[in-house]
Amino acid sequence: MGARRWLDAAVISGLLQALLFHLATSQSFIGVNYGTIADNLPPPASTANLLKSTSIGKVRLYEPQPDLVAALAGSNISILLGVPNGDVPNLASSPAAASAWAAANIPTTVPVSAISVGNELLNSGDPTLAPQLLPAMQNLLAALPAGSTTKARISSQHLYVRIAVISTVHSMAVLSSSDPPSSGAFHADLAGSLDPVLDFLKQNGAPFMINPYPYFAYASDTRPETLAFCLFQPNPGRVDAGSGLTYTNMFDAQLDAIRAALDAKGYSGVDIVIAETGWPYKGDADEGGATVDNARAYNGNLVAHLKSQVGTPRTPGKSVDTYLFALYDEDLKGGPESERSFGLYRTDLTANYDIGLAAAPGTVAPATVTPNTPQPSRGMTPTGYCVTAAGVPGTTQGQQVPQTSSCYIPAGAVSRRADAAVRRLDYQDS
Repeated sequence: MGARRWLDAAVISGLLQALLFHLATSQSFIGVNYGTIADNLPPPASTANLLKSTSIGKVRLYEPQPDLVAALAGSNISILLGVPNGDVPNLASSPAAASAWAAANIPTTVPVSAISVGNELLNSGDPTLAPQLLPAMQNLLAALPAGSTTKARISSQHLYVRIAVISTVHSMAVLSSSDPPSSGAFHADLAGSLDPVLDFLKQNGAPFMINPYPYFAYASDTRPETLAFCLFQPNPGRVDAGSGLTYTNMFDAQLDAIRAALDAKGYSGVDIVIAETGWPYKGDADEGGATVDNARAYNGNLVAHLKSQVGTPRTPGKSVDTYLFALYDEDLKGGPESERSFGLYRTDLTANYDIGLAAAPGTVAPATVTPNTPQPSRGMTPTGYCVTAAGVPGTTQGQQVPQTSSCYIPAGAVSRRADAAVRRLDYQDS
């Protein structure tokens, strides 16, 4: 019996070492968004093989995608599972409805890092959704299968720890102040909806998720020095007069403005997750910043910045889970060309440009990436759903107009593009 216990301990120890090796070789804090407003996406098995050939450790789904989840089984790639805004009222209506959703949609064959209830819901333009957000999150948390919050699975082939937490994703428009970063603050008129959500995150150890886009900072201020600041390229830096800290890139300035806003409200223990960020490689004639070189520079330098684990001036030495937008282009999106040009990969599974995401030699088996005939996506936006340009990339997945889409902005509401002066966080030169 003692020998058996020793053997079990040895096996578990070996598996833990294998897990740590996986975490070290796959960048577990680097994820990618899987957008589905397209009619030419590769089959799920091909997408899974593509992901397995990279160092990407996480995938964000805006809605349940059971075929892709099944194809990822055994890969150790975790899922950030999204609840579409259109499902939030149902989840808020009763614990039974949340239980039914959980039973139907929460995967059991892959790690689930978190579940995001809604996307940019507080800035969706539909005031009826905000009071339903917290009840939906509470009901879904109560509906999680027993053991979901700390579940370890060990077998002869795979070991993973599944930690499912409930959160929601915000746009940068929740901030009323961000310049300088130390002045970061949330809009006071959102307090009634946002503060209870922040309390929920704190009580349950869940992260604050948000979508910053330095690209839109540059689109609002096309000076060469702003471009260098946004692309992590050499620049003089910008001093935060409030903190005395010097910032050398927009991403850190945005992240620290969010951190300052959370700290000011007493939520210093709530971590931040970047649910979306990216840069388009192509745009219309008036979108000068949308180029392959700039997209490669932003995403590649961001990945290098994250891998370095240098952190930010306010939180040095601490990397942040970041989901790049996006895996593929989404050809059914409306608006300017840039909206359809955020993909890291083409739908024939070749890279639009290289940003250093290839898996290290020997860390994964060679992927068989065999393009098949493209098929319509499960998530293709049906007639009558929002595909307009007013929303920043990724904000319209599975969301109906007007109830659930941030691209539906009633007269007088703050649009994500119109509010560029607030949300761009283009930290001014001192």
